[in-house]
Amino acid sequence: MERNGHTQPIGANGEPKGHTRCKQPQNGTGTSNSGVAAASDDEWTILERVVRVLAEEGYLGPTIDQKPVVEFEYPEALKKLIHFPMDDPTPSSADTIERIIRQVLHYSVRTGHRHFHNQLFAGVDPYGLTGSWITEALNTSQYTFEVGPTFTLIEDAVIEKCLQLFGFGEGDGILCPGGSMSNMYAMVAARYRKVPNVKSIGLTNLPEPLVVFTSEDAHYSITKGVHWLGIGLDNLVKVKTDHRGRMIAQELEASIESVLASGRKPFFVNATAGTTVLGAFDDFQQVADVCERYGLWLHIDACLGGTAILSQRHRHLLRGADRAQSLAWNPHKTLGAPLQCSIFLVKERGLLHECNAAKADYLFQQDKFYDISYDTGDKSVQCGRKVDAFKFWLMYKARGQQGLEALVNNAFDCAGMLHAEVIRRDGFRPVLEECQYTNISFWYVPSWLRVGQPEQETPEWWQRLYTVTADIKERMVKRGTTLIGYVPLLHKGIGNFFRMVVTCHPRPSYASMMFIIEEIERVGEELPRAV
Repeated sequence: MERNGHTQPIGANGEPKGHTRCKQPQNGTGTSNSGVAAASDDEWTILERVVRVLAEEGYLGPTIDQKPVVEFEYPEALKKLIHFPMDDPTPSSADTIERIIRQVLHYSVRTGHRHFHNQLFAGVDPYGLTGSWITEALNTSQYTFEVGPTFTLIEDAVIEKCLQLFGFGEGDGILCPGGSMSNMYAMVAARYRKVPNVKSIGLTNLPEPLVVFTSEDAHYSITKGVHWLGIGLDNLVKVKTDHRGRMIAQELEASIESVLASGRKPFFVNATAGTTVLGAFDDFQQVADVCERYGLWLHIDACLGGTAILSQRHRHLLRGADRAQSLAWNPHKTLGAPLQCSIFLVKERGLLHECNAAKADYLFQQDKFYDISYDTGDKSVQCGRKVDAFKFWLMYKARGQQGLEALVNNAFDCAGMLHAEVIRRDGFRPVLEECQYTNISFWYVPSWLRVGQPEQETPEWWQRLYTVTADIKERMVKRGTTLIGYVPLLHKGIGNFFRMVVTCHPRPSYASMMFIIEEIERVGEELPRAV
Protein backbone atom coordinates (compact mmCIF):
# COMPACT_ATOMS: atom_id res chain seq x y z
CA MET A 1 0.00 0.00 0.00
CA GLU A 2 1.31 3.46 -0.91
CA ARG A 3 0.76 6.61 1.12
CA ASN A 4 2.32 9.89 0.05
CA GLY A 5 4.54 8.00 -2.37
CA HIS A 6 5.84 5.50 0.22
CA THR A 7 5.01 1.79 0.48
CA GLN A 8 3.33 0.81 3.74
CA PRO A 9 3.30 -2.90 4.78
CA ILE A 10 -0.09 -4.64 5.01
CA GLY A 11 -0.93 -6.70 8.09
CA ALA A 12 -2.76 -10.05 8.24
CA ASN A 13 -6.11 -8.32 8.87
CA GLY A 14 -5.89 -6.46 5.58
CA GLU A 15 -5.06 -3.14 7.29
CA PRO A 16 -1.71 -1.35 7.01
CA LYS A 17 0.64 -2.42 9.77
CA GLY A 18 0.53 -0.02 12.70
CA HIS A 19 -3.08 0.88 11.85
CA THR A 20 -5.67 0.39 14.61
CA ARG A 21 -9.31 0.05 13.60
CA CYS A 22 -11.74 2.15 15.68
CA LYS A 23 -13.48 -0.20 18.11
CA GLN A 24 -17.18 -0.20 18.97
CA PRO A 25 -18.27 -0.20 22.66
CA GLN A 26 -17.65 -3.64 24.17
CA ASN A 27 -18.81 -3.34 27.75
CA GLY A 28 -22.59 -3.25 27.23
CA THR A 29 -22.99 0.08 29.06
CA GLY A 30 -23.37 2.41 26.11
CA THR A 31 -19.82 3.62 26.58
CA SER A 32 -16.61 2.69 24.87
CA ASN A 33 -13.82 0.96 26.74
CA SER A 34 -12.29 4.39 27.18
CA GLY A 35 -15.32 5.49 29.20
CA VAL A 36 -16.54 8.05 26.62
CA ALA A 37 -20.32 8.12 26.35
CA ALA A 38 -21.71 6.97 23.03
CA ALA A 39 -23.97 9.40 21.20
CA SER A 40 -27.63 8.95 22.08
CA ASP A 41 -30.91 10.27 20.77
CA ASP A 42 -31.22 12.36 23.93
CA GLU A 43 -28.43 14.65 22.75
CA TRP A 44 -30.53 15.79 19.83
CA THR A 45 -33.60 16.74 21.86
CA ILE A 46 -31.99 20.08 22.63
CA LEU A 47 -32.52 21.06 19.01
CA GLU A 48 -36.25 20.47 19.39
CA ARG A 49 -36.29 22.85 22.35
CA VAL A 50 -34.22 25.65 20.86
CA VAL A 51 -36.82 27.14 18.51
CA ARG A 52 -39.39 27.19 21.32
CA VAL A 53 -36.90 28.78 23.73
CA LEU A 54 -35.92 31.43 21.16
CA ALA A 55 -39.57 32.35 20.67
CA GLU A 56 -40.31 32.45 24.41
CA GLU A 57 -37.28 34.64 25.07
CA GLY A 58 -38.32 37.13 22.39
CA TYR A 59 -35.88 36.36 19.59
CA LEU A 60 -38.26 34.84 17.03
CA GLY A 61 -41.79 35.60 15.93
CA PRO A 62 -44.32 38.26 16.97
CA THR A 63 -43.30 38.30 20.64
CA ILE A 64 -39.94 39.94 19.93
CA ASP A 65 -41.18 43.50 20.55
CA GLN A 66 -42.82 42.50 23.84
CA LYS A 67 -39.41 42.17 25.49
CA PRO A 68 -36.80 44.86 26.16
CA VAL A 69 -34.16 45.41 23.51
CA VAL A 70 -31.65 44.42 26.18
CA GLU A 71 -31.61 43.58 29.89
CA PHE A 72 -28.44 45.51 30.58
CA GLU A 73 -26.05 44.42 33.32
CA TYR A 74 -22.50 45.59 33.95
CA PRO A 75 -19.80 42.93 33.35
CA GLU A 76 -19.11 42.16 37.02
CA ALA A 77 -22.84 41.80 37.76
CA LEU A 78 -23.29 39.55 34.73
CA LYS A 79 -20.51 37.28 35.96
CA LYS A 80 -22.54 36.70 39.12
CA LEU A 81 -25.73 35.94 37.19
CA ILE A 82 -24.22 33.42 34.77
CA HIS A 83 -21.49 30.90 35.56
CA PHE A 84 -19.02 31.56 32.73
CA PRO A 85 -15.95 29.45 33.73
CA MET A 86 -15.63 26.17 31.82
CA ASP A 87 -15.04 23.96 34.85
CA ASP A 88 -17.88 21.43 34.54
CA PRO A 89 -16.47 17.99 35.49
CA THR A 90 -19.50 15.95 34.44
CA PRO A 91 -22.07 16.09 31.62
CA SER A 92 -25.11 18.31 32.11
CA SER A 93 -28.72 17.30 31.60
CA ALA A 94 -30.87 18.67 28.78
CA ASP A 95 -32.82 20.70 31.33
CA THR A 96 -29.62 22.26 32.64
CA ILE A 97 -28.47 23.14 29.13
CA GLU A 98 -31.85 24.72 28.38
CA ARG A 99 -31.58 26.81 31.55
CA ILE A 100 -28.09 27.98 30.53
CA ILE A 101 -29.34 28.88 27.06
CA ARG A 102 -32.19 30.89 28.57
CA GLN A 103 -29.74 32.78 30.77
CA VAL A 104 -27.57 33.69 27.80
CA LEU A 105 -30.58 34.77 25.75
CA HIS A 106 -32.07 36.79 28.60
CA TYR A 107 -29.03 39.05 28.84
CA SER A 108 -28.24 39.25 25.10
CA VAL A 109 -29.22 42.07 22.76
CA ARG A 110 -32.33 41.49 20.66
CA THR A 111 -30.98 42.82 17.37
CA GLY A 112 -34.24 41.82 15.71
CA HIS A 113 -36.22 44.16 17.97
CA ARG A 114 -38.06 46.96 16.21
CA HIS A 115 -36.16 49.54 18.26
CA PHE A 116 -32.61 48.25 17.69
CA HIS A 117 -30.78 50.77 15.51
CA ASN A 118 -27.33 50.59 17.07
CA GLN A 119 -25.30 49.01 14.27
CA LEU A 120 -25.24 48.83 10.50
CA PHE A 121 -27.01 45.47 10.81
CA ALA A 122 -30.16 44.63 12.74
CA GLY A 123 -32.88 41.99 12.36
CA VAL A 124 -32.37 38.88 10.28
CA ASP A 125 -34.42 37.86 7.24
CA PRO A 126 -36.34 34.63 8.11
CA TYR A 127 -35.35 33.00 4.82
CA GLY A 128 -31.73 33.93 5.39
CA LEU A 129 -31.91 32.48 8.89
CA THR A 130 -33.33 29.29 7.44
CA GLY A 131 -30.38 29.08 5.08
CA SER A 132 -27.96 29.69 7.94
CA TRP A 133 -29.47 26.89 10.06
CA ILE A 134 -29.26 24.48 7.13
CA THR A 135 -25.62 25.19 6.36
CA GLU A 136 -24.68 24.89 10.04
CA ALA A 137 -26.42 21.52 10.22
CA LEU A 138 -24.67 20.27 7.08
CA ASN A 139 -21.32 21.50 8.46
CA THR A 140 -19.47 21.52 5.18
CA SER A 141 -16.96 23.79 3.51
CA GLN A 142 -17.00 25.75 0.28
CA TYR A 143 -13.57 24.95 -1.12
CA THR A 144 -14.32 21.98 -3.42
CA PHE A 145 -17.25 20.66 -5.43
CA GLU A 146 -16.52 17.30 -3.81
CA VAL A 147 -17.68 18.38 -0.33
CA GLY A 148 -20.09 21.17 -1.32
CA PRO A 149 -21.60 20.29 -4.71
CA THR A 150 -24.82 22.31 -4.50
CA PHE A 151 -23.21 25.12 -2.52
CA THR A 152 -20.40 25.51 -5.04
CA LEU A 153 -22.96 26.05 -7.79
CA ILE A 154 -24.99 28.35 -5.52
CA GLU A 155 -21.96 30.56 -4.88
CA ASP A 156 -21.38 30.69 -8.64
CA ALA A 157 -24.99 31.80 -9.14
CA VAL A 158 -24.72 34.50 -6.45
CA ILE A 159 -21.49 35.86 -7.94
CA GLU A 160 -22.97 35.83 -11.45
CA LYS A 161 -26.03 37.76 -10.26
CA CYS A 162 -23.94 40.34 -8.41
CA LEU A 163 -21.63 40.84 -11.37
CA GLN A 164 -24.74 41.56 -13.42
CA LEU A 165 -26.19 43.95 -10.82
CA PHE A 166 -23.03 46.05 -10.53
CA GLY A 167 -22.11 45.97 -14.22
CA PHE A 168 -18.94 43.90 -13.79
CA GLY A 169 -19.47 41.79 -16.92
CA GLU A 170 -17.69 38.43 -17.05
CA GLY A 171 -15.72 39.00 -13.87
CA ASP A 172 -15.25 36.83 -10.81
CA GLY A 173 -15.89 36.91 -7.10
CA ILE A 174 -15.91 35.11 -3.80
CA LEU A 175 -17.80 35.16 -0.50
CA CYS A 176 -15.59 36.46 2.32
CA PRO A 177 -15.69 36.46 6.14
CA GLY A 178 -16.82 40.07 6.40
CA GLY A 179 -16.32 43.37 4.61
CA SER A 180 -12.92 44.06 6.16
CA MET A 181 -11.57 40.89 4.56
CA SER A 182 -13.28 41.75 1.26
CA ASN A 183 -11.44 45.08 1.21
CA MET A 184 -8.16 43.27 1.90
CA TYR A 185 -8.84 40.92 -1.02
CA ALA A 186 -9.08 44.02 -3.20
CA MET A 187 -5.71 45.33 -2.01
CA VAL A 188 -4.06 41.96 -2.59
CA ALA A 189 -5.48 41.73 -6.12
CA ALA A 190 -4.44 45.31 -6.92
CA ARG A 191 -0.95 44.77 -5.51
CA TYR A 192 -0.48 41.62 -7.59
CA ARG A 193 -1.68 43.34 -10.75
CA LYS A 194 0.66 46.28 -10.12
CA VAL A 195 3.66 44.11 -9.13
CA PRO A 196 3.11 40.55 -10.48
CA ASN A 197 6.24 39.13 -8.82
CA VAL A 198 5.29 40.41 -5.36
CA LYS A 199 4.30 36.85 -4.37
CA SER A 200 7.91 35.74 -4.69
CA ILE A 201 9.98 38.79 -3.79
CA GLY A 202 7.72 40.34 -1.13
CA LEU A 203 7.32 44.03 -0.34
CA THR A 204 10.75 44.58 1.19
CA ASN A 205 12.47 44.11 -2.16
CA LEU A 206 10.34 46.59 -4.09
CA PRO A 207 12.25 49.63 -5.37
CA GLU A 208 9.39 51.98 -4.45
CA PRO A 209 6.95 51.71 -1.52
CA LEU A 210 3.34 51.11 -2.57
CA VAL A 211 0.74 53.66 -1.45
CA VAL A 212 -3.01 53.32 -0.75
CA PHE A 213 -5.54 56.17 -0.90
CA THR A 214 -8.88 56.32 0.90
CA SER A 215 -11.14 59.04 2.25
CA GLU A 216 -10.97 60.36 5.79
CA ASP A 217 -14.55 59.12 6.28
CA ALA A 218 -13.85 55.59 4.98
CA HIS A 219 -14.18 52.45 7.08
CA TYR A 220 -11.26 51.68 9.37
CA SER A 221 -10.72 48.30 7.66
CA ILE A 222 -8.59 50.11 5.07
CA THR A 223 -6.27 51.27 7.84
CA LYS A 224 -6.10 47.73 9.24
CA GLY A 225 -5.57 46.30 5.78
CA VAL A 226 -2.46 48.32 4.99
CA HIS A 227 -1.03 47.25 8.34
CA TRP A 228 -1.89 43.55 7.95
CA LEU A 229 -0.64 43.38 4.38
CA GLY A 230 2.70 45.00 5.20
CA ILE A 231 2.09 48.14 3.17
CA GLY A 232 2.49 50.27 6.28
CA LEU A 233 0.45 53.03 7.86
CA ASP A 234 2.92 55.61 6.59
CA ASN A 235 1.87 54.61 3.08
CA LEU A 236 -1.84 55.23 3.63
CA VAL A 237 -3.13 58.62 2.48
CA LYS A 238 -6.49 59.77 3.83
CA VAL A 239 -8.07 62.15 1.35
CA LYS A 240 -10.21 65.06 2.53
CA THR A 241 -13.99 64.87 2.24
CA ASP A 242 -16.67 67.53 1.85
CA HIS A 243 -19.16 68.43 4.59
CA ARG A 244 -21.35 65.46 3.60
CA GLY A 245 -18.50 62.96 3.91
CA ARG A 246 -17.77 62.46 0.19
CA MET A 247 -14.22 62.19 -1.12
CA ILE A 248 -13.11 65.32 -2.95
CA ALA A 249 -11.72 64.18 -6.32
CA GLN A 250 -9.44 67.22 -6.65
CA GLU A 251 -7.90 66.43 -3.25
CA LEU A 252 -7.34 62.84 -4.40
CA GLU A 253 -5.46 64.01 -7.46
CA ALA A 254 -3.36 66.42 -5.41
CA SER A 255 -2.51 63.61 -2.98
CA ILE A 256 -1.45 61.32 -5.84
CA GLU A 257 0.83 64.02 -7.25
CA SER A 258 2.37 64.53 -3.82
CA VAL A 259 3.08 60.81 -3.44
CA LEU A 260 4.65 60.60 -6.89
CA ALA A 261 6.88 63.55 -6.04
CA SER A 262 8.03 61.72 -2.90
CA GLY A 263 9.31 58.78 -4.97
CA ARG A 264 6.65 56.36 -3.87
CA LYS A 265 4.26 54.30 -6.05
CA PRO A 266 0.46 54.87 -5.88
CA PHE A 267 -1.47 51.69 -6.74
CA PHE A 268 -4.87 51.53 -4.99
CA VAL A 269 -7.76 53.92 -4.38
CA ASN A 270 -10.64 52.98 -2.11
CA ALA A 271 -13.90 54.84 -2.68
CA THR A 272 -16.96 54.36 -0.48
CA ALA A 273 -20.62 53.68 -1.20
CA GLY A 274 -22.28 54.51 2.10
CA THR A 275 -19.80 55.68 4.72
CA THR A 276 -20.13 54.18 8.18
CA VAL A 277 -21.35 57.33 9.91
CA LEU A 278 -22.98 59.73 7.44
CA GLY A 279 -23.90 57.19 4.76
CA ALA A 280 -22.09 59.20 2.09
CA PHE A 281 -21.49 58.01 -1.48
CA ASP A 282 -18.37 59.22 -3.24
CA ASP A 283 -18.73 60.52 -6.79
CA PHE A 284 -17.49 57.40 -8.57
CA GLN A 285 -17.40 59.02 -11.98
CA GLN A 286 -15.02 61.73 -10.80
CA VAL A 287 -12.88 59.32 -8.76
CA ALA A 288 -12.70 56.87 -11.68
CA ASP A 289 -11.54 59.68 -13.97
CA VAL A 290 -8.62 60.37 -11.63
CA CYS A 291 -7.75 56.68 -11.31
CA GLU A 292 -7.73 56.19 -15.07
CA ARG A 293 -5.44 59.20 -15.59
CA TYR A 294 -2.87 57.70 -13.22
CA GLY A 295 -3.41 54.01 -13.96
CA LEU A 296 -4.61 53.17 -10.43
CA TRP A 297 -6.85 50.34 -9.24
CA LEU A 298 -10.25 51.63 -8.11
CA HIS A 299 -12.01 49.63 -5.42
CA ILE A 300 -15.44 50.52 -4.06
CA ASP A 301 -16.29 49.64 -0.47
CA ALA A 302 -20.05 49.22 -0.94
CA CYS A 303 -20.38 47.00 2.12
CA LEU A 304 -23.12 49.26 3.48
CA GLY A 305 -24.52 51.12 0.50
CA GLY A 306 -24.36 48.35 -2.09
CA THR A 307 -27.89 47.31 -1.15
CA ALA A 308 -29.17 50.39 -3.02
CA ILE A 309 -28.42 48.50 -6.25
CA LEU A 310 -31.57 46.42 -5.64
CA SER A 311 -33.82 49.50 -5.94
CA GLN A 312 -34.65 51.20 -9.23
CA ARG A 313 -35.35 54.37 -7.24
CA HIS A 314 -32.04 54.46 -5.40
CA ARG A 315 -29.47 52.64 -7.55
CA HIS A 316 -28.40 56.01 -9.00
CA LEU A 317 -26.32 56.35 -5.83
CA LEU A 318 -23.96 53.77 -7.36
CA ARG A 319 -23.66 55.47 -10.74
CA GLY A 320 -20.13 54.93 -12.02
CA ALA A 321 -19.46 51.90 -9.81
CA ASP A 322 -19.15 49.78 -12.96
CA ARG A 323 -15.90 51.63 -13.71
CA ALA A 324 -14.18 50.15 -10.64
CA GLN A 325 -11.88 47.12 -10.80
CA SER A 326 -13.35 45.60 -7.64
CA LEU A 327 -16.23 46.05 -5.22
CA ALA A 328 -17.31 44.71 -1.81
CA TRP A 329 -20.94 44.36 -0.67
CA ASN A 330 -22.37 43.06 2.61
CA PRO A 331 -25.99 41.83 2.32
CA HIS A 332 -25.76 41.19 6.07
CA LYS A 333 -25.97 44.92 6.70
CA THR A 334 -29.02 46.83 5.39
CA LEU A 335 -30.63 43.84 3.69
CA GLY A 336 -30.71 41.56 6.74
CA ALA A 337 -28.88 38.43 5.61
CA PRO A 338 -27.50 36.60 8.66
CA LEU A 339 -24.00 37.54 9.74
CA GLN A 340 -21.82 36.97 7.92
CA CYS A 341 -22.50 37.45 4.22
CA SER A 342 -19.92 39.52 2.35
CA ILE A 343 -19.46 39.46 -1.42
CA PHE A 344 -16.25 40.49 -3.16
CA LEU A 345 -16.31 41.12 -6.91
CA VAL A 346 -13.43 41.66 -9.31
CA LYS A 347 -13.67 42.56 -12.99
CA GLU A 348 -10.77 40.45 -14.24
CA ARG A 349 -11.74 36.81 -14.40
CA GLY A 350 -9.02 34.46 -13.18
CA LEU A 351 -7.16 37.10 -11.20
CA LEU A 352 -8.30 35.81 -7.81
CA HIS A 353 -6.92 32.37 -8.51
CA GLU A 354 -3.75 33.76 -10.04
CA CYS A 355 -2.83 35.99 -7.11
CA ASN A 356 -4.01 33.72 -4.26
CA ALA A 357 -3.36 30.13 -5.41
CA ALA A 358 -1.00 27.97 -3.35
CA LYS A 359 -1.78 24.73 -5.29
CA ALA A 360 -2.14 22.38 -2.33
CA ASP A 361 -2.04 19.00 -4.07
CA TYR A 362 -3.66 17.15 -1.17
CA LEU A 363 -6.86 19.18 -1.64
CA PHE A 364 -6.89 20.47 -5.20
CA GLN A 365 -5.84 17.34 -7.08
CA GLN A 366 -5.61 17.87 -10.82
CA ASP A 367 -6.76 14.36 -11.80
CA LYS A 368 -10.22 14.34 -10.17
CA PHE A 369 -13.08 12.63 -11.95
CA TYR A 370 -15.10 15.86 -12.35
CA ASP A 371 -14.47 19.34 -13.78
CA ILE A 372 -11.98 20.83 -11.30
CA SER A 373 -12.84 24.38 -12.39
CA TYR A 374 -15.62 24.09 -9.78
CA ASP A 375 -13.02 23.71 -7.00
CA THR A 376 -12.83 27.37 -6.01
CA GLY A 377 -10.86 27.10 -2.79
CA ASP A 378 -7.49 28.05 -4.27
CA LYS A 379 -8.71 31.53 -5.14
CA SER A 380 -9.40 32.08 -1.42
CA VAL A 381 -6.94 33.07 1.27
CA GLN A 382 -8.73 30.63 3.57
CA CYS A 383 -8.81 26.87 3.46
CA GLY A 384 -12.06 25.97 5.22
CA ARG A 385 -14.73 28.49 4.22
CA LYS A 386 -18.27 28.79 5.52
CA VAL A 387 -21.17 28.44 3.11
CA ASP A 388 -22.32 32.06 3.22
CA ALA A 389 -23.78 32.32 -0.28
CA PHE A 390 -26.72 30.03 0.49
CA LYS A 391 -28.29 32.54 2.91
CA PHE A 392 -28.53 35.32 0.34
CA TRP A 393 -29.42 32.89 -2.47
CA LEU A 394 -32.38 31.52 -0.49
CA MET A 395 -33.57 35.05 0.34
CA TYR A 396 -33.51 35.93 -3.34
CA LYS A 397 -35.31 32.72 -4.31
CA ALA A 398 -38.02 33.36 -1.70
CA ARG A 399 -38.57 37.08 -2.26
CA GLY A 400 -37.43 37.63 -5.82
CA GLN A 401 -36.03 40.87 -7.15
CA GLN A 402 -39.32 42.68 -6.54
CA GLY A 403 -39.63 41.53 -2.93
CA LEU A 404 -36.10 42.61 -2.04
CA GLU A 405 -36.62 45.93 -3.82
CA ALA A 406 -39.77 46.57 -1.78
CA LEU A 407 -37.84 45.98 1.45
CA VAL A 408 -35.10 48.40 0.39
CA ASN A 409 -37.56 51.09 -0.70
CA ASN A 410 -39.41 50.81 2.60
CA ALA A 411 -36.19 51.31 4.56
CA PHE A 412 -35.37 54.42 2.51
CA ASP A 413 -38.92 55.76 2.92
CA CYS A 414 -38.85 55.36 6.69
CA ALA A 415 -35.39 56.92 6.93
CA GLY A 416 -36.63 59.86 4.86
CA MET A 417 -39.62 60.29 7.14
CA LEU A 418 -37.38 60.24 10.21
CA HIS A 419 -35.05 62.83 8.72
CA ALA A 420 -37.98 65.10 7.84
CA GLU A 421 -39.26 64.84 11.43
CA VAL A 422 -35.80 65.66 12.80
CA ILE A 423 -35.77 68.82 10.67
CA ARG A 424 -39.33 69.79 11.60
CA ARG A 425 -39.52 69.00 15.31
CA ASP A 426 -38.49 71.41 18.06
CA GLY A 427 -35.33 70.40 19.89
CA PHE A 428 -34.01 68.14 17.14
CA ARG A 429 -31.18 69.23 14.91
CA PRO A 430 -29.86 67.31 11.88
CA VAL A 431 -26.15 66.94 11.28
CA LEU A 432 -26.86 67.05 7.54
CA GLU A 433 -29.68 68.89 5.83
CA GLU A 434 -29.78 66.17 3.18
CA CYS A 435 -29.00 62.46 3.56
CA GLN A 436 -28.00 60.03 0.82
CA TYR A 437 -28.61 56.72 2.58
CA THR A 438 -30.59 55.35 5.54
CA ASN A 439 -28.18 56.66 8.20
CA ILE A 440 -29.84 59.61 9.93
CA SER A 441 -27.60 61.72 12.15
CA PHE A 442 -28.89 64.32 14.61
CA TRP A 443 -28.80 65.88 18.06
CA TYR A 444 -31.56 66.36 20.57
CA VAL A 445 -31.33 69.60 22.55
CA PRO A 446 -33.44 69.42 25.73
CA SER A 447 -35.65 72.44 26.35
CA TRP A 448 -33.53 73.52 29.30
CA LEU A 449 -30.43 73.62 27.08
CA ARG A 450 -31.92 75.59 24.21
CA VAL A 451 -30.63 79.11 23.64
CA GLY A 452 -32.09 82.04 21.77
CA GLN A 453 -29.31 83.02 19.38
CA PRO A 454 -26.64 81.07 17.47
CA GLU A 455 -23.91 83.18 19.05
CA GLN A 456 -24.95 81.79 22.43
CA GLU A 457 -23.92 78.31 21.28
CA THR A 458 -20.44 78.55 22.72
CA PRO A 459 -17.85 75.73 22.70
CA GLU A 460 -18.88 75.01 26.29
CA TRP A 461 -22.52 74.74 25.18
CA TRP A 462 -21.60 72.24 22.46
CA GLN A 463 -19.56 70.16 24.90
CA ARG A 464 -22.62 70.03 27.16
CA LEU A 465 -24.75 68.85 24.23
CA TYR A 466 -22.23 66.11 23.39
CA THR A 467 -22.44 64.88 26.99
CA VAL A 468 -26.24 65.00 26.90
CA THR A 469 -26.21 62.77 23.80
CA ALA A 470 -24.19 60.12 25.62
CA ASP A 471 -26.38 60.40 28.73
CA ILE A 472 -29.60 59.91 26.75
CA LYS A 473 -28.10 56.81 25.14
CA GLU A 474 -27.07 55.41 28.52
CA ARG A 475 -30.53 55.83 30.00
CA MET A 476 -32.25 54.22 27.02
CA VAL A 477 -29.93 51.21 27.15
CA LYS A 478 -30.46 50.70 30.88
CA ARG A 479 -34.23 50.89 30.41
CA GLY A 480 -34.05 48.53 27.46
CA THR A 481 -36.36 50.69 25.36
CA THR A 482 -34.11 51.29 22.36
CA LEU A 483 -30.52 51.06 21.19
CA ILE A 484 -29.18 53.84 18.97
CA GLY A 485 -25.51 54.54 18.42
CA TYR A 486 -23.82 57.86 18.99
CA VAL A 487 -20.58 58.87 17.30
CA PRO A 488 -18.22 61.84 16.97
CA LEU A 489 -16.58 63.03 13.76
CA LEU A 490 -13.44 64.43 15.30
CA HIS A 491 -11.68 65.12 11.99
CA LYS A 492 -14.54 67.52 11.21
CA GLY A 493 -14.54 69.07 14.69
CA ILE A 494 -17.88 67.49 15.65
CA GLY A 495 -18.57 65.73 18.94
CA ASN A 496 -21.19 63.13 19.87
CA PHE A 497 -24.41 62.92 17.86
CA PHE A 498 -26.99 60.17 17.35
CA ARG A 499 -26.49 57.93 14.32
CA MET A 500 -29.79 56.21 13.65
CA VAL A 501 -29.48 53.29 11.20
CA VAL A 502 -32.62 52.13 9.37
CA THR A 503 -32.47 48.61 7.92
CA CYS A 504 -34.84 46.27 6.09
CA HIS A 505 -35.43 43.92 9.06
CA PRO A 506 -37.39 44.10 11.17
CA ARG A 507 -39.47 46.08 8.70
CA PRO A 508 -39.50 49.68 9.92
CA SER A 509 -42.64 51.80 9.83
CA TYR A 510 -43.52 55.44 10.37
CA ALA A 511 -44.80 54.42 13.82
CA SER A 512 -41.47 52.81 14.77
CA MET A 513 -39.64 55.95 13.59
CA MET A 514 -41.88 58.15 15.73
CA PHE A 515 -41.24 55.94 18.75
CA ILE A 516 -37.53 56.72 18.48
CA ILE A 517 -38.17 60.46 18.23
CA GLU A 518 -40.54 60.49 21.18
CA GLU A 519 -38.37 58.25 23.36
CA ILE A 520 -35.29 60.44 22.86
CA GLU A 521 -37.37 63.52 23.57
CA ARG A 522 -38.86 62.01 26.74
CA VAL A 523 -35.54 60.80 28.13
CA GLY A 524 -33.80 64.03 27.21
CA GLU A 525 -36.35 66.11 29.07
CA GLU A 526 -35.96 63.91 32.16
CA LEU A 527 -32.22 64.59 32.41
CA PRO A 528 -31.33 66.85 35.32
CA ARG A 529 -29.96 70.22 34.31
CA ALA A 530 -26.73 69.52 36.17
CA VAL A 531 -25.86 66.58 33.92
